[in-house]
Amino acid sequence: MATMEMAETGIGRRRDRDRGQTAIEFVGVTPLIILLLVALWQCALIGYTFSLASNAADQAARAGNVSQSGHRAACTRAANEDLPNAWHTDDIDCISGERGLYRARVHLAVPVLVPGVLDWGPKITGEAASAKEG
Repeated sequence: MATMEMAETGIGRRRDRDRGQTAIEFVGVTPLIILLLVALWQCALIGYTFSLASNAADQAARAGNVSQSGHRAACTRAANEDLPNAWHTDDIDCISGERGLYRARVHLAVPVLVPGVLDWGPKITGEAASAKEG
């Protein structure tokens, strides 16, 4: 009987020593989980910036090509038309006269975590061309 009581109290003591271990592990792992989520969000912003730059270049090339006069103004206006406010840019190259093509190149800065607050150093470039009409 005494042996059983000693065994039970030994097991109880072992459980008491482990009490709170899950909370400590959670506190230790939480910063890593947050860091992973921040990295994934930044990757999503980079991908979204690629998509925006490509679409803006397509729109700019088409608008610059079909405008009768003021190709540069139409190109710039079309590039910024569908861009969210955080990504608007003046860094747009509109090139006319190359082998029957009207080209547009749009450069967008990648935002850090919150679009419109802080722009990151690297720029993403979207390029497009539209065949000249008429």
